[in-house]
Amino acid sequence: MPIRWRDAMEQALYGPDGFFVSGAGPADHFRTSVHASPAFAAALHRLIATVDAALDHPEQLAVVDIGAGRGELLRTLEVSIAGATDTSLPDRLRLTAVERAPRPADLPAGITWTNQIPAGVTGLLLATEWLDNVPLDLAVATPEGWRYLLVDPATGEETVGTPVSPEDADWLTRWWSPPADDDPGTRAEIGRTRDDAWADALGRLDRGLAVTVDYGHLRQARPTTGTLTGYRNGRQVSPVPDGSCDVTAHIAVDSVAASGAQVGRAPYTLVSQRTALRALGADGRRPPLERASTDPAGYLRALSAASAVAELIDPAGLGGHWWLLQPAGVTLDPLVAP
Repeated sequence: MPIRWRDAMEQALYGPDGFFVSGAGPADHFRTSVHASPAFAAALHRLIATVDAALDHPEQLAVVDIGAGRGELLRTLEVSIAGATDTSLPDRLRLTAVERAPRPADLPAGITWTNQIPAGVTGLLLATEWLDNVPLDLAVATPEGWRYLLVDPATGEETVGTPVSPEDADWLTRWWSPPADDDPGTRAEIGRTRDDAWADALGRLDRGLAVTVDYGHLRQARPTTGTLTGYRNGRQVSPVPDGSCDVTAHIAVDSVAASGAQVGRAPYTLVSQRTALRALGADGRRPPLERASTDPAGYLRALSAASAVAELIDPAGLGGHWWLLQPAGVTLDPLVAP
């Protein structure tokens, strides 16, 4: 029986046998910045140090990873920070993974595992490719206006449903480019649920910085055919919401930013991952060729590291992610080292 996409995604991704709840986890199916290179965690380590300094080195510094997969990022950060030159940081750090799946058996004891974003966070609230999996409704333009798209969860076949609600119609008017009069069939991905999710997350941050990293688009360049797709075993597949694959859609990043700004009431930073990582010390430049003759082993290590960073900042790939950085209760320039 056809249902709205929001309900289909919720069941397919987070139901009892959902894609993100059962099995080995998303790392087996698609590659994110977290999995691509330890340089991503190293850049976040530097960002954590910036937040820590802005907060004047609090007694406890939280790092909360929303949509943590199986804890890959926090595992890497724990090891990286354990060797930090600031020997007080490992003792003050509190790492929390937020995920609906059960706690992995091999997760280090120092990482807290929960299915709810904690309240009263002081530190860094991080969401890497989380919002693109927050379920949302899809709509299609018809001569009578926007109508919801319905989907058969077993097959992925779509049909046209009822007119969108007044709330969703308002969101589409404000944030989605209107379809041309002669182009019925234009699709829209209604990002109101993502806006609400990000605003709720930011509301859990007392002092510090909230960061979301994701694929997205701006109002002046919304995709008329949408971005909904699926991933399974490292390949892009049709987005059939039967629990067998990831079902994802890019975020309306400007709408998310505006929603968060209403909660944080502070200026935000919106840049590409390429810009953010370069500001945090990961630039992907190749080592000088002459080093190959004077230090062959060092040259190969540096070349390998540069290649890993290059994948993270490639504008046609992971470097095309948006970084939205929103402070709360503190003044800081998040991409400038303390």
